[in-house]
Amino acid sequence: MRSITLSQIRSMPDTSRLTLWCLVMLSALFLSVQSAFCAETLNRFVGSYSGSAEVEQVDGTVEQRDMSVSIRETYKGFEVQWSTAIRRADGDAKTKSYKIEFIPSERDGVFAAAMQTNVFGHTVQMNPMKGEPFVWARVIDDTLTIFSLYVAENGDYLMQQYDRTLADGGLDLDFSLHRNGMPSRKVSTFLTRD
Repeated sequence: MRSITLSQIRSMPDTSRLTLWCLVMLSALFLSVQSAFCAETLNRFVGSYSGSAEVEQVDGTVEQRDMSVSIRETYKGFEVQWSTAIRRADGDAKTKSYKIEFIPSERDGVFAAAMQTNVFGHTVQMNPMKGEPFVWARVIDDTLTIFSLYVAENGDYLMQQYDRTLADGGLDLDFSLHRNGMPSRKVSTFLTRD
């Protein structure tokens, strides 16, 4: 007589669940490393700064500008808020203020601006083809640079560059403006840490 042996069938783990779990863990690790890099890189810049500069206009007149900038860490990256108050010789004053949040990109030291919220609640870049600025930031050594690219209706472009370099007691600010690749304006000043 033959004996029949029943063997237990071992169930294999569901590989799709295991793969998904591994991907979630790797993503969390990547984001935490990226966030730590961002915090370490930007921690030196965090603070509030202010100063003033004289700016020569195309017609040769000189305007006094009061400038301030505040840099702070956010949950996902960092935020830069800056203001420029223009004081004209006739006593007239005009203030422009900007606030932009930056999040780490896939490139070390390069940050994407998160300036709009889409229908899903995620922050996204603006569209330069609609006259909105395309903005990004980078950190190289002791300099935090913010770039803004504007595309005009006729296809001309305007590029603004703000270099904020760490210095004793504050930041050295170098601003440059280019129209279609040609230098248009340059402003340099020192901003004191408040």
